[in-house]
Amino acid sequence: MPGRGPYRRDMDLVEVVPGLHLLRLGFVNAYLWHDEDGATLVDTGLSGTGPAIGAALEELGLHRADLRRIVLTHCHPDHSGSAAELAAWSGAPVLAGRADAAVVRGDVPEPPPVVTAAEQDLYAVASADVRPAPAVPVVDALDEGDVLDLAGGAVVLGVPGHTPGSIALHLPRHGVLLTGDTIAGDRSGDGGPVVLGPFNTDRTAAWASLQRMAALDVEVACFGHGRPVTTSASAVLRAATDPFG
Repeated sequence: MPGRGPYRRDMDLVEVVPGLHLLRLGFVNAYLWHDEDGATLVDTGLSGTGPAIGAALEELGLHRADLRRIVLTHCHPDHSGSAAELAAWSGAPVLAGRADAAVVRGDVPEPPPVVTAAEQDLYAVASADVRPAPAVPVVDALDEGDVLDLAGGAVVLGVPGHTPGSIALHLPRHGVLLTGDTIAGDRSGDGGPVVLGPFNTDRTAAWASLQRMAALDVEVACFGHGRPVTTSASAVLRAATDPFG
């Protein structure tokens, strides 16, 4: 993240739109939706980030018991790493896409990505310090078209390709899309383009999932890595490229 504007390095909690905050957890993002009915956390960062998430709740005037659910956009340990810890201290259920739920539970191994030649150096750096995520004993499976009781109705989109069970959340009443790692945002701070996320199990499917999301009418897009787009997001998504193919 750049050290300027609202995303300066000493700020870990940033309002994206009213009710939705970005939790910047090192190189990975999580998102917290909260309203009078409680809070929903989308992704959890690496193992060990539970205290930071607890502090974010407190900063927003919330208690651990206010966390109603934990939604994982996919099974990778930089997104699911603290799910078990957070579920243990909050009692919140953990939800994930059906094809990734068994991985999060620890029943089957994580499917490896097909790393392109252009991704090899980046993959070596990105995976060097990532520890496996502790298993979550109970994970509720989400399917395409499920609607979660938050933000006036959050629609689950099945967006396979990054992992088989990757999901996105569309909040149509707010014009917001949370894409997980299928799409990566700008990390340079210079307003660069968004791109297809790297390290996919099926790059062709991931690109099709990106195109599907780009066809939605959204103003705001939030990514697992990189800066959210907060205006005219649909147009930005439609201009996305694949720099690692």
